[in-house]
Amino acid sequence: MTHVFHRNPGQQLNFAVRGQGIRLFDQHGKGYIDASGGAAVSCLGHGHAAVIAAIKKQVDEVAYAHSSFFTTQAAEDLADFLAARAPGDLDHVYFVSGGSEAVEASLKLARQYFVEIGQPSRRHFIARRQSYHGNTLGALAIGGNAWRREPFLPLLVPAHHVAPCYAYRDQRPDESEEHYAGRLAQELDDKIRELGPESVAAFVAETVVGATAGALAPVKTYLQRIREVCDRHGVLLILDEVMSGMGRTGHLFACAEDGVVPDIIAIAKGLGAGYQPIGAMLASDRIYKAIVAGTGFFQHGHTYMGHATACAAALAVQHVIESDRLLDNVLARGEQLRTQLREALGSHPNLGDVRGRGMFVGVEFVQDKASKKPFDPARKVHVALKKKAMENGLMMYPMGGTIDGVHGDHVLLAPPFICTPADISEIVSLFSATVGQVLPA
Repeated sequence: MTHVFHRNPGQQLNFAVRGQGIRLFDQHGKGYIDASGGAAVSCLGHGHAAVIAAIKKQVDEVAYAHSSFFTTQAAEDLADFLAARAPGDLDHVYFVSGGSEAVEASLKLARQYFVEIGQPSRRHFIARRQSYHGNTLGALAIGGNAWRREPFLPLLVPAHHVAPCYAYRDQRPDESEEHYAGRLAQELDDKIRELGPESVAAFVAETVVGATAGALAPVKTYLQRIREVCDRHGVLLILDEVMSGMGRTGHLFACAEDGVVPDIIAIAKGLGAGYQPIGAMLASDRIYKAIVAGTGFFQHGHTYMGHATACAAALAVQHVIESDRLLDNVLARGEQLRTQLREALGSHPNLGDVRGRGMFVGVEFVQDKASKKPFDPARKVHVALKKKAMENGLMMYPMGGTIDGVHGDHVLLAPPFICTPADISEIVSLFSATVGQVLPA
């Protein structure tokens, strides 16, 4: 009997009682390799002494002070750290408690910006099909995850969606990456013109698509072409790096690899590595100054924004990543992970695609390799993979509906940045065994 309203009340959960390094342990003493970082959160693994010490120190000083009365040194220092490393002029950091809140703040800031500069007709947001931007109503409305949206459609504000950058399925055999990127950019341009450029506020996209489609990285020049379209029509570019940011792809900000600077960026998960709940929105100097010169305040806020203990934890996480040069390890171990997955499963008839950047890796499964035909959704292959993996002591992040919200199965792997070469090999071994048990070749 439990009084906790779990996300899946029908599922019997073990207790997590201890975490150390890349493993979590249940009440029976069984260990699980956290190969997904929960939901791409635990980038430093579990029980990191430096982060725990920083939390204790902050709690001893001041655990929490409401942001309408005080700022704190922890919040100021973390904002300085992020602003100094963010691309372009993303110099202004708004702290929240998670990814959905970061996206929600981004949407509201974009709207208020246009009101402040005298363009109140800009009200439409465009995103992509098979995207996921959070579970609050605004973020859910913008997202393109059909399964999550469907029960709440009557409550969602209208949003507009264009095609994802899904090269495995949508790039034509005779089409270069540049031509594919151009075709997608033209689709966005057409959608903006259809709605009326004067009515469109922003285009919202995950730099690398996470949960819904499994580490879909953009092809070369895609984001650059998207940036050009947005600039042509005075539309803001909002990048959602809640999953892909903070080093997960091997770059602190994933968009740095694409040479693109958005107007607003949302981060979370790896920012605090799960040691405290925290997310953030970074805004450009132009947007910030428009707010200051207008009403003088952002008409938004949450009780726990700028939480001192959360900020202290996040700053400690980021210092460890930087001082230990973990982004170099992310690039090396990520390449190892994708290579070894392809070597171990490349001949498996149900392996469709291995993709991603850094230690943000997606594995898509298909019924037929040649045609890329997905499994019958009734089989729930992703569910069976997760269950068997847990039995084998491996945590991974599965999802169904990869292609259109109904069809397709994939698994997301996002191991901690601290993984050694031996750790990655063990993950691949357990993952391959799991696939062989669920999908015998």
